[in-house]
Amino acid sequence: MFRVNRQTDYAIRVILMLAQQPEGTRLSSSEIGKEMLIPSAFLPRIVAQLAQANLVVTFPGRDGGLQLPRPAAQITLKDVVELMEGPMLLSECMTGDEACPFEGDCRVRCRWIKLQHKILQELSSTTFADLARESLATSPG
Repeated sequence: MFRVNRQTDYAIRVILMLAQQPEGTRLSSSEIGKEMLIPSAFLPRIVAQLAQANLVVTFPGRDGGLQLPRPAAQITLKDVVELMEGPMLLSECMTGDEACPFEGDCRVRCRWIKLQHKILQELSSTTFADLARESLATSPG
């Protein structure tokens, strides 16, 4: 089954919650974890990965927290998915590492390439500003 792993989902939730705030807002990781239902056992490692990739900025201390390093419109789903999952490949045949017995006459590989291109295009064009706007528009209250 092709799916995004749990840690990637949690990382997306961290960025999304920050994107829903006014620009420059800091939130504590515990506040994000509580609101976005992220288990505290996962949060430090996810925040560290996001910070190392410059997708969040961390501030230590009592008044510290997390904030986005740039506007949410400049951070895409692809940024987070590739950080957490690595490069997206729908099929092993697309790596070029192994010889395929159907390499010259494969009727499926070209479809995998097209589908992967469409998925990457969607991930690249979806910003966290878009997601924040959509989630705020559909949230109750």
